[in-house]
Amino acid sequence: MDLHANAAITLNQRRRLARRVVDDSWSLAEAATAAEVSERTAQKWSARYRAEGESGMFDRSSAAHRVWNRTPADRVATVVALRKLRFSGPEIAELLAMAPSTVSAVCKREGVGRLGRLGLEPARRYERSRPGELIHIDVKKLGRIDQAGHRALGRGPGRHRGKGRHGWEFVHIAIDDATRLAHAEVLADERAETAAGFLRRAVAFFRAHGFGVERLLTDNGSAYRSAVHASCCRELGIRHLRTRPYRPQTNGKAKRFIRTMLGGWAYGAIYRSSTERTRALPGWLSYYDFRRPHSAIGRKPPGARLAELLNNGPGSYTP
Repeated sequence: MDLHANAAITLNQRRRLARRVVDDSWSLAEAATAAEVSERTAQKWSARYRAEGESGMFDRSSAAHRVWNRTPADRVATVVALRKLRFSGPEIAELLAMAPSTVSAVCKREGVGRLGRLGLEPARRYERSRPGELIHIDVKKLGRIDQAGHRALGRGPGRHRGKGRHGWEFVHIAIDDATRLAHAEVLADERAETAAGFLRRAVAFFRAHGFGVERLLTDNGSAYRSAVHASCCRELGIRHLRTRPYRPQTNGKAKRFIRTMLGGWAYGAIYRSSTERTRALPGWLSYYDFRRPHSAIGRKPPGARLAELLNNGPGSYTP
């Protein structure tokens, strides 16, 4: 048997003390003096021996019989379900109005604290020290919504007449490596002229927030290998870098932002049309840039991180 680390007397001493009081009619004072413990301790062990016999000599758990602030089972189930949808702990905490520490404890206890990287190679993490030093750009293709689908109309998930999507829309995104400040637009295609126009507007967006763009990282899509895009980069004074083929993790910050954007905006609500979805994007971007805590930058929104760097905080950057 394992005794409590701070136990005053051993199992045999407890048994001897209790028998002297219960079986041999010693007084509590006499038994306590002989065992070199207090009368209160002698009373406790003799009372347990009288009520439970030998089994009463063992240590009991110090855990409370009932925890009044225990997270309800239905709330635990909700946390686990959201975590399996790859919501982050802070996102779950904000969505359910719970403390981040409580969400973390629930996820850890239920075995969903770490979901893994699904077989990807170990991440090589890096972060630029000043705003604009490196901008990540990427494109995400989304199906166009021309009519409300079964989710919006309250139908079941089975087959129904008609199609809710005809063609595609292209969400062009730009995110600053140092601050995670992001800009995105829903455009009709991903051709070179469209990509170049988006780059100009993204640069203007970042300049409006106090910094210019020095380098640009994209994948090897045809738009980014075009002469039109190269000319645009020279005009803006930007050095263009491209990822190695078949290595999307090189542009990981853009990929991660896209995943967050899809969960929070594109798939985070039920839209009746593409126009309705597009109109919701600026509001979500404002939330992401200036209100949503970001775990990779010290639980600050990108806007707060930007202000910190522009005001000679960590990173010591002066525009």
